[in-house]
Formats: sequence, C-alpha cells, structure tokens
Amino acid sequence: MNLVQQFGIFFSNIFSIISSPSLLLILFGSTLMGIIFGALPGLTATLGVALLTTLTYSMSTQAALVALMGIYVGAVYGGSYGSIMLNIPGTASAAATALEGYPMALRGEAGKALGLTTTASALGTIVGMTFVVIFTPLIAALAMQFTSFEFFLLAFFGILISGSISCPDTVQKGWITGFLGLFIAMVGRDQLQVYPRFTLGMMQLESGIEVVPVLIGAFGIPQIIQVLKDRQVTAEPAKIEKIIPSFGTIGRNVKHIVRSALIGVGIGAVPGIGEDIAAWVSYGTAKKSSKFPEKYGTGFEEGIVASEVANNSCIGGAMIPLLSMGIPGSPPAAMLLGALMLHGVAPGPMLEIEQPGFTIGISAILLLASMAMWIVGMLLAKQVVKLLKVPPALFMPVVAVLCLIGSYALGLKVFNLYLMIPMGILTYYLTNMGYPIPPLVIGVILGSMADANLRRGLMVSQGSLAPFFTRPVALILLLIIVFTFVSNTGIYKRLLAKILRKA
Repeated sequence: MNLVQQFGIFFSNIFSIISSPSLLLILFGSTLMGIIFGALPGLTATLGVALLTTLTYSMSTQAALVALMGIYVGAVYGGSYGSIMLNIPGTASAAATALEGYPMALRGEAGKALGLTTTASALGTIVGMTFVVIFTPLIAALAMQFTSFEFFLLAFFGILISGSISCPDTVQKGWITGFLGLFIAMVGRDQLQVYPRFTLGMMQLESGIEVVPVLIGAFGIPQIIQVLKDRQVTAEPAKIEKIIPSFGTIGRNVKHIVRSALIGVGIGAVPGIGEDIAAWVSYGTAKKSSKFPEKYGTGFEEGIVASEVANNSCIGGAMIPLLSMGIPGSPPAAMLLGALMLHGVAPGPMLEIEQPGFTIGISAILLLASMAMWIVGMLLAKQVVKLLKVPPALFMPVVAVLCLIGSYALGLKVFNLYLMIPMGILTYYLTNMGYPIPPLVIGVILGSMADANLRRGLMVSQGSLAPFFTRPVALILLLIIVFTFVSNTGIYKRLLAKILRKA
C-alpha cells in the first residue's frame, strides 16, 4: 500500500465518521463519558473501556471502535481534573499532574492549568497516532517472519517484563501474578488436541475462561470495594477562569512536548506497563533536564506538559504492539483487545492482510477522539468539574450493576458472573498484599498464545528445543528473557553494586 492510498484511507475514515450524525454522537458521548470516568476517583480508563466493551456488542465494528477509543482517550485525560482541582488524581496516570496542577489552582490559575492540560493531552494523542501509522506496519512485517517459537518467546517476554516493571521493588510478586494469569488461560480444552485441562469436570469450563468477565472482575470489583471502604470525602474545587492557553505558552514548551511524546510512545509500546509509568518517567526526565528544577512542585507549566503529553501519547504507543502482534501495551489496551475479539477482529501480523487499512482506520479514530476530547474539555470543563463534588461512593452501585450486566451480556451466561465475582475478590486481596494486577491480565490474554505456539513448535520440531538456539530472532528473544530474569535477582544486584563500588 503506497502513501497516496494510505492518505486516501485515512481521510475516507475521517469523512465517514464526521458525515455520520450517529457516529459523531457516539464519539462525543463516549469522550465525555471517558472524561467523567477519569475525573472521578475510583473510576479508571480500564474500567471505562471494560464496561463499554459489552455495551458495544451489537454495534458495527466502526461504531464500537469510535466509542471505545473515545472513552479511552477521554478517561486518560479526565484524570487531570481531580489532580488540578482537588489534589486527588482521578486516575493513576494523572498523579504526576497533581504536583504542578494543584499549586497552580491555589494561585488562582486553575483555568490555565486545565487549558494547558487539555491542549497537551490532545497533542500527545496526535503524536501517538502518528507513531501508530508509522511503526505498526513495520513491526507487523517483521512479525510475519516469526514462527511458533518466536511467538511463544514474545508472549513469555510480555508476561515477564510486565511483572518486572509493574512491581520493581519485589519483581517476584509481579511474576507470580503474571504466571497466575497464564495458568488461568490454560483452563479449558486445548487448541491443538482439544483435550480438557483443569476443568474439574465442569462443562462450563471446557470452552475456557472468558477473558472479558475476568478482566471486568479484576478491575471493577476491587475498585468498588476500595472506594466504599475508603469513604473518601470530596473537597470544594477551585474556581476556573480563562481556559484556552496562548500560543506563546505552547511555543515555549515545544521541546518538552516532543520529548514527552517520545517517552510516552516508547513506554506504551512495552507490554503491560501503562500510562501512569509513562507520566512519572516523563515528569522525572523533564525535571532533571530543566534549567529551573527548583520550580518543580510549585505549579510549573513544564511539569504539567511533561506528564500529560506522555500519558496520552502512551495510548498510541500501547496500540503499536496490540495491532502488530496482538500484545496489549497497557491495561486499557488489554480491554480493547478483548473488545476487538468480540467483534471478530484478530490483532497481529495478519491483521493488515485480513483487513487492509484497519490500522489507518484506528489512527483516524484516534485523531478524531483527540479533537473531540479537546473540544469537550474546553467547552464543558466548568460543568464536568462540578461532578467532583459528588462522593465517588455514590457511583459505585451503578458501576457494580454495569459490571454484572457486562459480564452476563457476553453470551448471556450466568456462569460468567460466577467467574467475575471470585476473580474480583481474589484480585482485591492480591492488591492489598502488594501483588500487581496488570501482569495477571497480560498473563490471561497472552496465555493461550504462549501455550498454543510452544506446543505447536515442539510438534513441528518433533520435541527438539534446537530452534530456540538456531533461529536468530528466537535466540535474541531468549537472551533478553534470560537477562531480564537474571538482572532482577539479588545476586546480580549485589554483584553490580560491588563492581560499581570498586569502579
């Protein structure tokens, strides 16, 4: 597909959406819903995408993607409202924004902070969209050369690196939850020989454990329990004045926008990490490289730009491995993968062959979602902020009902509720014990990919492990996995510290 054809598909997708009143209504409605989900503490982007996934089951694929990308982009941005107005981040990805946004609000510059946040978020999303167009086909073309051994190692690495980064202090906890998710994915009849595994004699488990009820339980139930347990009391939001930022403000921060966008895309492309880490890494980098590091923490606009551009460009970064290899780059992207599967779309190297132009269509939706987010953010900031006065606990019964409906609606199976609720309770206790949940989600999603490809590869090689060492890409992936494992052991860290002391 040449450049002219790509531009043609891109603009035809944009025109088909803006020329359809129903799609425009879905775009702006889902973006507003996302902003509300992000603004209210306890309601996250992942939960928003999860709840909306089952509601899009009867929609066309294009309408479903418009709704899901709208709520995803809106929720990542919406977390900044609570950060700026109340010093209570609506989402984890907006925590870094609170360090600069709230001091600005205390100075009477809440409107300026929100305007800067809105514009930075839109720019970050657009940059991420650009990288999706550029890199997804390249990675997919590379992945076309993979065999079953490479796909197994890639899935295994995704679980391993997700556990390593999600819980850097005690990576073993991240690995434990990752491999717990891998075990959950093994339940049911295997894909190659159709032999039942770990079904406990239950017919309902023979088709495997549905991904969506597990994900809704893993992210929805713990949030409900935690919010009701904390009984958080809301404070009075600061007043908002002028919102739209000046061109001079954007011009002064161009270099920070570019650097933060690159950081966000890079981190988003690593499986299972997510927008919150991208925001903190970008904020820390901006502070270290700033000419005025002493101003950070006092309401410095550079810090807002750094965190908000990064967490929104991370959306595009997370879409790159999702579309090219079927590996989600963040927890919301994991939910999006489940939604794509519901609509008969199989992300991976064959995606552009089976559905030409799909990646460009996603990029067009991302661009429109960023524009819708900017428009809604600018026009309705004062009204959306009023929701921050409502205690989050009041929304939890509604969220609980949506979780139940969402799980049951998938195939109209009551058994899905029996999966969702125990999974939610399990993940709640795992979270309280310091075990991260994203690796578990990545394990559930990538488990079938790892299992089927390992067994298929061994069947083709007649049980020989030689391809792990004779195929160049497989060997590189294997060495990376070994290094990741060894570098997180206590022996390696002590040895490295000893070498550095001598140096």
